[in-house]
Amino acid sequence: MNWQNIKVSEDNTHFLFKGNPIFDKIFIEVLEFHSPGLAPVLDNSGAYHIDIKGKELYKNRYVRTFGFYCNRASVIENISWFHINEKGKRVYTSNYLWTGNYQENICTVRNSNNQYFHIDLNGNRIYLENYIYAGDYKEGIACVKSQDGLYRHIDNKGKFINDKSYLDLGVFHKNFATAKDENGWFHINKRGSELYKDRYQIIEPFYNGFALVTTFENEKIIIDEKGLKILTV
Repeated sequence: MNWQNIKVSEDNTHFLFKGNPIFDKIFIEVLEFHSPGLAPVLDNSGAYHIDIKGKELYKNRYVRTFGFYCNRASVIENISWFHINEKGKRVYTSNYLWTGNYQENICTVRNSNNQYFHIDLNGNRIYLENYIYAGDYKEGIACVKSQDGLYRHIDNKGKFINDKSYLDLGVFHKNFATAKDENGWFHINKRGSELYKDRYQIIEPFYNGFALVTTFENEKIIIDEKGLKILTV
């Protein structure tokens, strides 16, 4: 039985394989299976992980467990958050107020002072700076909100990828990211330069060369990567 073919029931209480219930057990809550074939579950004993045979991965019980990403899963013990590996062992000794999911072998966390930063697979900080907020990495770049209230992009060593800062930022998708200044939203390249002069109320990332945007007159239009209007939606 391939874990990728195991589905979650509509009420999120059990698992299905080819449409039929498996493991002969109803849980309080279950989440999807993730690589390497483990799923978070919650029953009257607490939260933990099971394998594709429905067997518990370990004896510990947590307040809540989340899916595995990069062979690491976030768990909550009392009020402390940290990560365990695919053997159910704690990865590092630090405790956090919140932990994200590992993406590209790096994870964002929030410490006891409500400061955000990123850690590697062993729980080590990848840079010394603290941020008001730090997002997930995608294509080796993450968005952070600095102490001055502005957003910037950093690489996977914690270095700014350019000298630009904005009121808000999105992650890069196919070499372009969404950004916001005092006039509205637009798209930028990895140098932090605008692709066009127009500004919008709402924008989406480019999808195969085109993006849906909303003007300040609430008109939805499609633009290309040069900012040219293609059509009204």
